[in-house]
Amino acid sequence: MFKFIYILIVSTSIFLTSSNKLGYDFLKPTLNDELPPILHEISGLAIIDSTSIACIQDEDGILFIYNIRSHKITQQHTFGLKGDYEGITLVNDLIYILRSDGVLFEIKNYQSKKLKVKTYPTRVPAVNNEGLCYDAINNRLLIGAKGKINKDPLNKNDRYIYSFDLKTKTLNQSPAFSFNTIDINLSAKLQGIRFTKKQNKKGESIEHGFKFNTSEIAIHPITQQLFVLSATDHSLFIFNKNGNLEYIEQLNPNLFNKAEGLDFFINGDLLISNEGQAHKPTLLRFNYLPK
Repeated sequence: MFKFIYILIVSTSIFLTSSNKLGYDFLKPTLNDELPPILHEISGLAIIDSTSIACIQDEDGILFIYNIRSHKITQQHTFGLKGDYEGITLVNDLIYILRSDGVLFEIKNYQSKKLKVKTYPTRVPAVNNEGLCYDAINNRLLIGAKGKINKDPLNKNDRYIYSFDLKTKTLNQSPAFSFNTIDINLSAKLQGIRFTKKQNKKGESIEHGFKFNTSEIAIHPITQQLFVLSATDHSLFIFNKNGNLEYIEQLNPNLFNKAEGLDFFINGDLLISNEGQAHKPTLLRFNYLPK
């Protein structure tokens, strides 16, 4: 009991200071690029260099190379059949792409017409996976499950991130990170976030907290914090390397229509992509200016 109270006090202290340390003004992107119609359902991005990104959209197995200076697609290569492709990340000279069922596509020579593609059925326990990033320090990929891992009601509040070892090309069946939506929503209240209340069918007033449905993940290249994007919540959750929640950034829905892509430049600048839905797909850049 006393340990739990201590954790809450520490968490409150973190929340009071973290907003000044995050280093981004999420209301003022330095780039607000309208993407071409073919990327209407852009579902992931990976930064290649200062001018180029690799990206995917969630219906076709096509890899796009997009230039953020010329604002054009410069290359596109087919790597797979139609499917639900959700995550993409760069590991040295290889591109990895995540299909929602947990299958990984490893692509060599990704900027040529002679792609070399290998597939790895990771058998991640979750049926719907959207987050993918490279953890360079541990030489592994992190795979973020969007929601609960099975239909067991006891797991409805649990969210997991799994690790895929790049040396052995195998999945660790034990989660690398585990989160609980009840704890996250309690921490959100300590940060001062207020949730709306709606009446259910019984006429009871129910508070709607964060669903914490992972849409993308990335590791900050300077702070090593884990950034978890939840498009349904219009929010960004920041955890330390031990998986402890440090801050929640609520995103403006007008600017972040459906944020599903996230990656960092080496200097800490952040790119976020939004699916179009009823709007147009966008690519947003936020400069890293830590205080």
